[in-house]
Amino acid sequence: MSNADPGSRWVVLVIKLPAEPSRHRVAVWRELRKAGALSLGQGIWAVPDVPVFADGITRAVTLTEQAGGQAVTLNAAGRRVQDASRFQALFTAARSEDWQEFLADCGKFEQELAKEIRTAKFTLAELEEEEQSLERLRRWHRDLTARDVFGAPEAAEAGRRLKECAAACEDYAERVFTALHQAPEGRQ
Repeated sequence: MSNADPGSRWVVLVIKLPAEPSRHRVAVWRELRKAGALSLGQGIWAVPDVPVFADGITRAVTLTEQAGGQAVTLNAAGRRVQDASRFQALFTAARSEDWQEFLADCGKFEQELAKEIRTAKFTLAELEEEEQSLERLRRWHRDLTARDVFGAPEAAEAGRRLKECAAACEDYAERVFTALHQAPEGRQ
């Protein structure tokens, strides 16, 4: 008997690819990781059965078939409540790792801005580079939020840290603007 709770329904993929060339295995692995799939073992992946994962699963199956491999997708549910809970815990732990990596990158972003301020590197080129880095953080946050269907505990802190990064970038932009619009010394 399966549990009917939406959090207990999963799509399980069984992927079999030729050993060579390895680029096909890497491409499928990357697609599944990008989609947020949980690796259960060699060639076995799972995602919650919710729409946000459908496109990634379709792309992984297509890549597998184009490489001459085989893909089987199965609908699954835990036979016991503990089974469904265990899958959910494994999936949430994987999202927690993603959020922790995101938080570390927020720290690196802020350190980079602090270095540019400390060295007074107030150029438009540097500002554009920092704005691109902030946009990458925003995209990453959106992607992680979409995949974090069970709500990993780090998600709230990640949202707060992203806002702090945006504020720090805005502060840096104002400093660049001020530096670029100052009259050279001795000229008024």
